[in-house]
This record gives sequence, C-alpha cells and structure tokens, in this order.
Amino acid sequence: MSEKFDIERVQGLNLGLSAGAIAVSWVMASPLFAASLAAGAVLEAANFRSLRRSCQAIFQTGVSGSGAAATAFGLRFLLLAAAIGIALYVGAHPVGLVIGLSLIVPSAIIAAWMARPELAPATPAPPPDDPSWDEWNPWLASERERDAEEDQ
Repeated sequence: MSEKFDIERVQGLNLGLSAGAIAVSWVMASPLFAASLAAGAVLEAANFRSLRRSCQAIFQTGVSGSGAAATAFGLRFLLLAAAIGIALYVGAHPVGLVIGLSLIVPSAIIAAWMARPELAPATPAPPPDDPSWDEWNPWLASERERDAEEDQ
C-alpha cells in the first residue's frame, strides 16, 4: 500500500467528498444548506490550491521566511475572510459553509492513510515474566537508563 503521497489525490478525494456531501445535504437538509456547503467547498479548494502554490514557490526557491511569502500567506487569509464574509452577507447557511470549508481535512487524512508505509512484520513479544520488560521504558519507547541506585 506504500504509494507516494500525492496532492492531486487529496484534491480528487476532496472533490468526491464535497460532491457527496452536497448531494446528501440537498436531499437531507435544504437547497440553501447544499448551496452554502458548495460555496464553502469552492472557497476551500481555491484556498488549498493557493496554499499549495505558495508552498511550492517557497520550497523550490529555497527562500525561508521571506517577506513576499509572508505577505502572500496573509493576503490569502484576508481574501478567504472577505469571501466568507460576503457569503454570509448574501445569506449562506453558516454550518453548511463551515462544513464545506472543512472537507479538505478528511481528504488529506484519507490520502495520507492511503500512502502510509508498509507495516513491519510482527515479532513475537517476550513472555510476561521476562526480565527485559524491566529494562524498557514504554513512555519513551527506549531502554531505561540505569541510575546509580539501581546498580547497587
């Protein structure tokens, strides 16, 4: 299952989830709710594409923390806030808008899950009374460091 994580897959999953959510909300809720969800999905898709382009430009040029990148990042948020404000002013349903804006999260999680690395083969655990259990720190996932008091 270890495939490469692909942004196009995230966008495709996002399109599918958005279309499904819009169809279900049209049937289960109201046309206004479905239209608000669609508006949120469109805003979120545009925002995600803008974020992707900005990040690619920053990482390809190797410039970190540049003023232009910070300005583009802030401008993207201002435009998104203005678009959300206009949608609410026009009469969009706030819950539908938020759901539409949030659908990128499950899309990214599903795409990351699909690109997860192969599982390592399981090795048998030592028996419960094995002394090696006392030498392992489960909180740090490493061997315990012995204190001077333990050595005596």
